[in-house]
Parts: sequence; structure tokens; C-alpha cells
Amino acid sequence: MRNPFTPVASVPVDPHTARVHEEGWQSWSPSGAYALHAAPYRPTNDNWATVCYRPGRTVPADTFQGEGLLALDPGDGSPVRLWAAPEPTAEVPSIRLVVRDGQAEISADGPVKEFTGTDIQAVLADWASGLGLEAPRQAPTVWCSWYEYFTNVTEDDIHENLRAMDTLDLPIDVVQIDDGYQKALGDWLALSGRFRSRAGIADAIRARGRRAGIWTAPFLVDPASELAAEHPDWLVKDPSGDPLHAGRNWGHDLYVLDTTHPEAAAYLTEVFTTLRSEGYDYFKVDFLYAGALDGVRHASVDALAAYRSGVELIRSAIGEDAYLLGCGAPILPSIGLFDAMRVSPDTAPHRRPEADDYSQPGQDPAEFTGAGRQWQHGRLWINDPDCLMARPAVETRERWAAHVESTDGLMASSDRLLSLDTWGVETTRRLLTGVAE
Repeated sequence: MRNPFTPVASVPVDPHTARVHEEGWQSWSPSGAYALHAAPYRPTNDNWATVCYRPGRTVPADTFQGEGLLALDPGDGSPVRLWAAPEPTAEVPSIRLVVRDGQAEISADGPVKEFTGTDIQAVLADWASGLGLEAPRQAPTVWCSWYEYFTNVTEDDIHENLRAMDTLDLPIDVVQIDDGYQKALGDWLALSGRFRSRAGIADAIRARGRRAGIWTAPFLVDPASELAAEHPDWLVKDPSGDPLHAGRNWGHDLYVLDTTHPEAAAYLTEVFTTLRSEGYDYFKVDFLYAGALDGVRHASVDALAAYRSGVELIRSAIGEDAYLLGCGAPILPSIGLFDAMRVSPDTAPHRRPEADDYSQPGQDPAEFTGAGRQWQHGRLWINDPDCLMARPAVETRERWAAHVESTDGLMASSDRLLSLDTWGVETTRRLLTGVAE
């Protein structure tokens, strides 16, 4: 049961110039600064509220809300204020701001600490620096299959692009196979019919002097998977004892793997040790929000503790030298666990998101939240702004490339490389060269 909201502070504001930064719950949750008269981005349906926002935290009308972090520039020349969770990896309070009679009234449903700074990005950056984390290691350059092939990727597609990297002389360190190689969510070691050998394609990548990377959604389970059928006791349950519903995607419901169950934990360890033994050393772990959902688990631990222990299990299996990229992950509870983190919703070949929901794929929401979270880069992890798409069919590709380049974060290409025109090849090479080791 959540705590009630209690008053934290009351700050005079200039209603015309003040701005409020909301920090969203997870990678895809809208995050950024708003004028006081602006309407913050909110979920437009219940499914996206579960999959892309903080479930169960409906925000009242005319209210700003940050998850663990909320910053206010009063707009009158007085210091910027930041209210932050004292223990951000263990407890993430919701922090609200409403304006009444020229005063910003701040409240929270858990403990917060107040900080001051010169501007919104600076006070957030100072807070992150104050956590005392080690500087993240440099990210490799990446080619990712997702934004060209989506779930229809084949092993032959990977081979074609491997050859094209050499032909075009692109400085790509990692070739990352995304969603589509596996039989089902949860059945990670069983191949779809589009791939012949997971170890074989890793060998082919490495034979060309590049590193092999692979995608998983380790905490999600397809109800139609063999795992769900054979091991229903490995699933997180709802209070009635049914599998916890983690929303819908790919046209089906989603269940959650209970990594506190010893046998489920052993299985997940087997998945990642197998992938590592096959030659993969770059891991994109996605849809991680599921591991932090409230539910009934085998062990009596809270959801955030279960989430962190699940990620730590993955890290132990892949080794400290492997590169770990999080996505769809609860932001503050992930501090200290990842080399790089997606800090925005998915991009897309188009600008506007479906239903104008800024948690959904689109260049506009990816730019808004990516810019709003720039303060995290180099302090919490390497920011992943999402992939460059430079092929002619991509809407406003020049603007999207400029955004990706401006972040100085993880640089990944996601085109069929032979579809690039001269501008696309030159832009891809320039962005990748900018971060090449």
C-alpha cells in the first residue's frame, strides 16, 4: 500500500517563465521540462500505462509528477530546486507539483531531499555526479537489425549487412541481432525458423573482426511459450494466483518471469551463460519494466529488490567484461547496473507517435525525452538515444541524425546498409567514426 502525499515545499513562481522537469519512470516514459501552462504527456490507454509509464500512478489533472526526481525553475531568478529520492535504487517516491495563487506546492508520497542549482539540467547533473559512480566505459559502435527488419530479420540479412560493412568501410564494432531470432519470449535458446545457428552467426561476425551482440527481453514470457506451459510456477502471480499481466505487445499478452524462484533464476543464468559461450559479448536487455512490477513472487522481496537481483544475475552470467545495455528499464532503480541505457522511447521512420502518446515510437518523443535526460550521460551510464536511421525512406532523416549526433552517446546504425544513398553512407560513417575507439 502506497503512502499518502504529504507537503514538501511551497515556492513562489513566475507563471509566465517558470518551468518544471518531470522525470519519467522508465526508459520510454516521457521526461523533460514544461512551462506551467503546458499539459504534460500522459498515457492515452491502459495498456501503455502499464508498459510505458509507472503502473498504478495515475496523475491528477493540472498536476506535474516526477518519479523520484522533480525539478523547478521558478522563473524569477531564484535558484532552481530539485527534489530527489534519498535512496533512488531502493525507494522511488512520486513527487507532485501544483500551482495555486502564484505558489508551486510540492508534495511526495515518500522521503525526498532538496537540492539547488543554476538551471534544470545542471541541478540534475550535479545530483547524478553526487552519487559517486565510476565513470562509464566508452560504448562500442553498433549495427542493429531492428529498425530495418523488425521481427522478420533472417540470418541471411545479417550476412548481407556483414558484407556491406566491409564494402562500405564502416567502423562498426558490434553487430547486434535484435528481436526475431528466438522462437518465443521466454524460449530464448530455441530458434525461429529464420535462423539456422545462433553460434554460427556469432562465429561469422567475429571472423570479420567484429563483436557479436544479441537482444533479449529477459523478464517477459509469452503465454504461448514452452516455458509458460511447462513451468507456470516460474511466473510472477497476481493476488488471485493467476499469472501477472504485464500488458500486451506483439499481439499477445505478456507474463513475467519470477527471478526469485531458484529454478527460474537457474534457467535465466543458463540462457546468458549459453549466449556468452557462443561468442556474444554485447547484450541489449529490453522491456525490463516487467521485472519491477508489483506481484506475488516466490521470495518475499519487494519489486525493486527483485528487479535489481534479476539484473545482477544477468551481469554475473555474462561477466564484467561484457557490455550491458538496458532498455524499457525503470531509470532510478537501474543506477549502477548498466554500461549504457536507453533514455527515450523508440525512434521510428516517422516523426509523430501513435495517438500522440509520447511514450510510443516516433522521432518527436525520442528527441523530447532524450534531450530531457541528457544530464544522465557520462554520470549514470552512457546514454543510448536510439539508433541512427539514414536511409532515404526515413522521414526527416537529417533532423534525426542531428539529434543522435548531439547526444554524444551510444552510436548505432539500423539500416539495411545497401539501401543507403551517398548522404546516408557518409552520415553513418561520420557518426560512427566520432565514437570509434
